[in-house]
Amino acid sequence: MKKSVFLFLTLAFIFSMNLKSQEKMVKFIITTEYGDIKGVLYNDTPQHRDNFIKLVEEGWYNGSIFHRVIKNFMIQGGQGATGKQDPGYTVPAEFVPAHYHQKGALAAARMGDNVNPQRASSGSQFYIVQGQTFNDQMLDAMEQRSGIKYTEEQRRVYTTVGGTPHLDGAYTVFGLVTDGLDVVDKIAAVQTGSADKPVNDVEMTIKVIK
Repeated sequence: MKKSVFLFLTLAFIFSMNLKSQEKMVKFIITTEYGDIKGVLYNDTPQHRDNFIKLVEEGWYNGSIFHRVIKNFMIQGGQGATGKQDPGYTVPAEFVPAHYHQKGALAAARMGDNVNPQRASSGSQFYIVQGQTFNDQMLDAMEQRSGIKYTEEQRRVYTTVGGTPHLDGAYTVFGLVTDGLDVVDKIAAVQTGSADKPVNDVEMTIKVIK
């Protein structure tokens, strides 16, 4: 009898943990003239998730532009539609080793370490990784410099799909593109001018689905 109760409690615990790990994630859709970029916001970066949702629901990003685009690196947006750089606050860093800068990662931009040693994120600035592929020797060198140890899965992704591994552990990754990487590629390929700003504005609207 006691064994049966113990087995039941064990299975119930495993079931509850599985449910927790599969907790529903909020989805986002970024609409541009090049198509839609769809993805999810991570639940274990709650301050970034909730702040992004708040800004989207307030319409902060609607009509704003991707103001910094660097091919084989990332596309960045986040200023308000009126051109205001940010809402005037920062978000504490939320570094989760499982969330890394693979292609399609949604991450928060921030001020440099010299003025921001806590690596707090901008209140609204974000970027989506395009990146490039790296070989194992390059990843080995990055591990030595950063002290970060890449998992087998991360190495597989960085050597096949690509990303920006040198940013890991320095910028908060709080979401991931699940559909529309081709749109990211198209935006990353636009002609840019001074300060990596696209010559022709690439506007966006964003909505979230809870």
